[in-house]
Order: sequence, then C-alpha cells, then structure tokens
Amino acid sequence: MSSDDKSNTMEDSDRRKYEFKKVIEDLREYEGSGTQLVTIYIPEDKQISDVVEHVITEHSEASNIKSKQTRTNVQDALTSIKDRLRYYGNFPPDNGIVMFSGAVDAGGGQTTMVTKVLESPPEPIQSFRYHCDSNFLTGPLEDMLMDKGLFGLIVLDRREANVGWLKGKRVEPVKSASSLVPGKQRKGGQSAQRFARLRLEAIDNFYQEVAGMANDLFVPKRHEMDGILVGGPSPTKDEFLDGDYLHHELQDLVVGKFDVAYTDESGLYDLVDAGQDALADQEVIKDKKQMEEFFEKLHRGNESTYGFEATRKNLVMGSVDRLLISEDLRKDIAIYDCDGQEEYEIVDHRRDTPTHECEGGSEAELKEREDVIEWLMDLADQRGTETKFISTDFEKGEQLYDAFGGIAGILRYSTGV
Repeated sequence: MSSDDKSNTMEDSDRRKYEFKKVIEDLREYEGSGTQLVTIYIPEDKQISDVVEHVITEHSEASNIKSKQTRTNVQDALTSIKDRLRYYGNFPPDNGIVMFSGAVDAGGGQTTMVTKVLESPPEPIQSFRYHCDSNFLTGPLEDMLMDKGLFGLIVLDRREANVGWLKGKRVEPVKSASSLVPGKQRKGGQSAQRFARLRLEAIDNFYQEVAGMANDLFVPKRHEMDGILVGGPSPTKDEFLDGDYLHHELQDLVVGKFDVAYTDESGLYDLVDAGQDALADQEVIKDKKQMEEFFEKLHRGNESTYGFEATRKNLVMGSVDRLLISEDLRKDIAIYDCDGQEEYEIVDHRRDTPTHECEGGSEAELKEREDVIEWLMDLADQRGTETKFISTDFEKGEQLYDAFGGIAGILRYSTGV
C-alpha cells in the first residue's frame, strides 16, 4: 500500500470514527423510564434469519412484562428492529451491525421513539448480544473508538518465548518457542569452560530463533506498527535487545522493555499491563508531532492558520495541507444567505440557532445548519486536504481547543490570510 493510500485509509477511518462517536454521544444521553431500550450487537458471521428469530422470540416473551407501558415500548422497539433487518441479505455487512431502538424520555412526561443502526463499526463485533435496559448499551462501541494502534509484543527468558500482537485492546498470541539452553549445572565429564561456551552458543541460537519469529511476523507490518514492547526477566530482555538480534527497522520501533515474570502466553498480557504508560504516550505522539509543526509554523508566522473563518478561507483557496481538528470540538455551523453572499456563525451543538445580522445590514436567511466538523471535512476533501483529529490529552492539544477554537491548519504556502 502506498503512503498516499495508507493516508486516505486512515483519514476515512478517522472520519468514520468521528461519525460513530457523535452518534454514541447522542445515544448515551437517552434514558428510558423502564427497561425498554433495546440494543443488539450482531457479528458479521451471524445469519440475519437467526437474528430475526431471536427478535420474534423476545417480542413474544415481552408480553409477560407487567407494566403495560414498558411492554408496549419494548415490543414497539423490537418491531422497529425487525423492520430494519429486512434491508439486509443473509449476513450483515463487514464487521457487523449494532442496532438501538426504544422509547426515550422527551421531557414533560412524554416519550419519543428512537431507532439507530450503525453498520460496519471500526472493529469486528465479537459476539451476538441482546440487551434491554433503561440505557442503550454503548460500552463495546466506545472501546472500539479509543485511540489504539498496532503493537508487536515479545516476551522471553532463556527457556521460552512468545510473540504476538496488541490490536487495540485485544492481545493475539501468534508464535512460541522453547529453548534447548542447558541449565546452569554442568554434567560430569564436561570442563567448566566448554560447558559455559556451549551454554552461550545455545542462548545465542535461541535469541536468533526468537528474533526470526519476530522478524517474520513484524517486518511485513513495520510501516503500520506503532511500536514494539519487549518483556521478560533481567538480564534476558536486555541481552536480547543489546545484541541487535532484531531486524534494524524493528529495533527502531521498540518503545520500551519491561520486567515480566511469565514468558508463556499469559506473559503477553502481563507485558501489556506493564507497558500501559508507554502505550498511552505512544497514542498521542503523532498528535504531538502535528501540533509541534503547527506551532513552529505559527511562530514563523506565515504557514499556519487557525480559527474557523481564517481556516475556511484557506481551505477554499486550497492552501491547507493538513486540517487540524480537536477531538473535543462539538459545534455546528449556521449558514446564512445575505443578499446572495454566504455568512457563517459557529454555534454550540445544544444551542438554538441565533439570529444573524448581515455585514451589509440586509436581512439574513438561514440556509442550513450542520455539524461544523463534517462541513469542514467535506471542504477539505474537495481540496485534497488531509484531516487530522487532535487529542486534548496533552498541553498543545488542549491549546488547540482552548486558544484556537478547536480548528487550525498547516498551510502548503503562505497566503496572508
């Protein structure tokens, strides 16, 4: 995959994640007056006909609910889900589907029916789940949307080794090896010198075998990986890394080495636990690099932009190389017609659309109101501009949100805007 293709794939993934995150935030706000909000997680290998059968069974069992209102609401939610399932063939799309339906509180003792369907989440749904409660079940989706990455894992001592992946929160053991390194006690008849030499040779051979496993697994994915964690007792892990056994490009990806007592498959999980701080740091490193470049260009004063209006103008000109958006930004754009000219206001998601005074004094007509991130991303797409979402988990990421309104850009060339 070329770097451009990879960049486009990551951008599509970031956009999908944002769209999912926005829906999840809405769903978390909803409450039902009883256990009447239905959530169904459907893996991609689950036959739709089996899901329909399950929904029909739940609909029938719901007739036993004592509260008439709850009974009606649950059955209405299940009917809505069953109707939506008709749109699918034998199986769900890639990665599965999550369906939410129920009567949510609308204030003043009123309820309103909500049905949402999220197709192809960022990661495959692992198992079928049916959940009925006073809130929608969004936790598994939220876990998928956490900033993650792909990390290689190696645990070893002089007796055994395991290598595998950390994909998001999921540890995948892949290969293991056992060593032929003799114990520290020599057998009778061997000189101490010869025994020590044989033992060192056996250790060296084992380290080469472990490096071979890691190289086979990691080298093909080295451009997609975010780092490698190495674990084991001292001095084994230190000898392994200091001996340059790993492929030189993998050696550069090692983000930390950690004391881990076990080197079987369970050791891979222990390694992830031990490396939590390194993993958290790694997640924001890419964001930090973007913001460092932005501030560097800002201080030079000619190849950066920030704030909605200046960034919009630069996007229209096609001068923005990368659009930087804070992950915490939750605003809408209200677009007004002022005698044939468009004017804009940025509004908090939950605020009413304000009245607008046109610059020329004419009467403003509201054309549309939509999510400002999606509006900016569409404009960026049209101009071949990359969009990067920036975390607020570090100081310069917070500054993007607090000081620059959550919107900025790194320019291809100076525009004076």
